[in-house]
Amino acid sequence: MQTEFIDRIYECSVVPELWPAVLDDLALLTEARGGLLFSARKALYWTASENIRGVFDEYVNDGWFERCSRRVCLMGQSQPSFFVEQDFWTEDQLRTDPIYRDFFRPRGLGWSAGTGLQIPTGDSIVFSIERDFDRGPVEPEHVRRLNELRPHLARSALVTSRLGLQRAQGASEALTALNLPALLLDETGLVIEANALMQALPESVKFGANNRLVLGDKAANTMLAAAIAGLSTSHEAATCSFPLRDDLGKPQMVLHLIPVRRSANDIFGRSYALLLATPVAAGRAPPIEVMRSLFDFTPSEARVAQALATGRTVEEIAAHGGVAVTTIRSQVRRVLEKTGSTRQAEVVALLAGVALAPN
Repeated sequence: MQTEFIDRIYECSVVPELWPAVLDDLALLTEARGGLLFSARKALYWTASENIRGVFDEYVNDGWFERCSRRVCLMGQSQPSFFVEQDFWTEDQLRTDPIYRDFFRPRGLGWSAGTGLQIPTGDSIVFSIERDFDRGPVEPEHVRRLNELRPHLARSALVTSRLGLQRAQGASEALTALNLPALLLDETGLVIEANALMQALPESVKFGANNRLVLGDKAANTMLAAAIAGLSTSHEAATCSFPLRDDLGKPQMVLHLIPVRRSANDIFGRSYALLLATPVAAGRAPPIEVMRSLFDFTPSEARVAQALATGRTVEEIAAHGGVAVTTIRSQVRRVLEKTGSTRQAEVVALLAGVALAPN
């Protein structure tokens, strides 16, 4: 059931009219009334479950969206996680907040779980599930379930956002409209089609014999092969977002492997996956955004990675978090695996390289 749902999430990436049904099921999973997806770059796009579409038509069209502090709080968080009201406000503050007092609660809403994604490409994405006020706050176990799905929601929404929530009419149009380096792969790693931006990266991305994709970064090449293989067995087992480094070990971009599933094949034909590259070396992309770009980090792994980048030792991280050193070491191992690193120093260099990279 989980695998089928994740397939449906990825199907939405290029078939955005399917998002409302997926958001409905996301709400059902968390005992909420409905779900929302907001996307903004040069313009605001959004979609929602049918159950709450009318409410959020008002929210957007009557100016509540611009005044809502919840979105600002979500986008200000460094951890890749869903958050609830209690993470930001007390009950007294909620009771007197104009958005909750005058908009959400009069319409029977007032509890939510949301997450923000600020991508170095300039895309801002927000997911939320909206729960009836009488039902009570969203419980930690439901937040945990949302966090398990968050990497898949994020990757799919990135494609949706780049396409402006519009269905592409064909593979070539979709690859061009993404306006990021992108290509389509079959299940063996052969390139079916690549856009001009991907073809313009000859040092980092090469097309070998029989049009097989070869990445200049050997670690990224290994991770890509593992991700392709992992997609055929278990979505949960595959690390599908990882950095691509140059010859000096400095990060150039993050690669995202996005499965082509279900009716998305009507657009991408026999493709098995879409490989999308997002920059991480832009001057506007501080380490916090890198943590959000590496979508496969759990909240605890992101905290550990950030702590390593500031020079803390494993023992210091454990003491600061009040957890066992063995727990931190386990999280460090996963951070190393997900960034294609073999030593902690490489993780520090990865994030430092991003922080210091020129425009």
